[in-house]
Amino acid sequence: MTRDRVRHAPPRAAAMLESLRGLGYSTATALADVIDNSISAGATVVSLIFDWKGSKSSIRIIDDGVGMTAEQLDVAMRLGHRSPLDERHSLDLGRFGLGLKTASFSQCRRLTVATSTQGASSCLRWDLDVLATAEGDGWFLLEGPAAGAEELIAPIHQTRHGTIVLWENLDRIVTPGFLQQDFLELVDRVQAHLAMVFHRFLKHPETIQLTINGRPIKAWDPYLLDHAATWSSPVECLLAAGSEVEVQCHVLPHKDRLTTREQQEAAGPHGWTAQQGFYVYRNRRLLVAGSWLGLGRGRSWTKEESQRLARIRLDIPNSADVAWSIDVRKSVARPPIEIRERLTLLAEDSRHRARRVFAHRGAGSRGPTGIAIVQAWRAERFDGGLRYRLDLAHPVISETLLEAGELAAQIRAMLRVIEETVPVQRIWLDTSEQRETPRTGFAGAPASDVDAVLTVIYRNMVLRKGVSCAEARSALKQMEPFSNYPVLVDALPTIEALTPGGE
Repeated sequence: MTRDRVRHAPPRAAAMLESLRGLGYSTATALADVIDNSISAGATVVSLIFDWKGSKSSIRIIDDGVGMTAEQLDVAMRLGHRSPLDERHSLDLGRFGLGLKTASFSQCRRLTVATSTQGASSCLRWDLDVLATAEGDGWFLLEGPAAGAEELIAPIHQTRHGTIVLWENLDRIVTPGFLQQDFLELVDRVQAHLAMVFHRFLKHPETIQLTINGRPIKAWDPYLLDHAATWSSPVECLLAAGSEVEVQCHVLPHKDRLTTREQQEAAGPHGWTAQQGFYVYRNRRLLVAGSWLGLGRGRSWTKEESQRLARIRLDIPNSADVAWSIDVRKSVARPPIEIRERLTLLAEDSRHRARRVFAHRGAGSRGPTGIAIVQAWRAERFDGGLRYRLDLAHPVISETLLEAGELAAQIRAMLRVIEETVPVQRIWLDTSEQRETPRTGFAGAPASDVDAVLTVIYRNMVLRKGVSCAEARSALKQMEPFSNYPVLVDALPTIEALTPGGE
């Protein structure tokens, strides 16, 4: 048996690192990757410092974690020193041993890490410009900060434990034409992203705090759990690839149930439509923020306006990274085959609920007493597709037809014309293009408009049909669209006030 001839073929450092810069990080996702290391190191305070100085601008991530020894720092600064297949602590947020370097290189050409543990500090740096001119393979780690950067890492010498990650030469951020205002807007985007990614940590500020230039980052709750109109399913546990996965579905309230501020905050960093879908967490850290994960019947679901209120929490352990195909940037996850059908069923139910809330502008299908709301329109399915019909059993329509006499046939014909000319395509285009549901149910109309119609129907019920005032009010509260206006219904006059000569 012959042995294969081998040769040593290490990659050239400058070329390799320049290639790794193209993994697709944004500044916000790169910083989140670095913060993962701080959390894994037990930090309780992580401070981001954005320092604008034009082409000499810098970004620092400072934490009060356990820090590293000189030997541990040397390992942390090496690429690929640790295999992603190695067993890790259950709370570890990393996997590939690349995040610190690849995330940093995606934004800057000089990465400096200074750390302290038990009062002993050490500092190493990578400089892509130095590597570009180095001979040979050029894998040269530099000791200490670059000239002029000593002040930026000076705080490490005044603490017994902690780490400072310093980004300089921000060539992927401070590009030609990039101004201070752009830098400030970048800070806002980073803050919104971190508020989302680490919201389950930030919800407990007594355990960890994140700040940007001294300003605390407030957690962003994707599910509006404190809102009374949010629907949440029971928590369900699934078994996938030998690991337990936790799933809980949520449908957020229609914006008519939200204040302007709640509506803006709940939209998330990328807007209502983009934020729908599954939210995949590993050790409470958000990996995927709104995706249908390639699920669907026949073809993968796309993000549609009508499902924008559906958000599903999905928790996986870090032991399931391989089974879920977690990538280096922690931005992609693919469900194992054995639970895809169950996740599809849960998502279908959530999408259906979300569509129903969206279509009915947040109005429930049942009134305050639990009785079903009488709706004026119904969807009718037939072999050729779907059409919308007025429900002739709706009290207002049925009573009108009953008393119309010779005009009944003419009224029916008029209603049929209305049904056959509903501008469905125009409504669909306006909704999809303007991201806005057409106003119905007297939305935006003055109370006087609602009251005028209410009074006509109420008078007919009480004076012509002999229904008691209490029964009439109760019926109106269960009737679309008046079910949305219980205060106006309660304010309708007594029979004495309706009767000629009454007060």
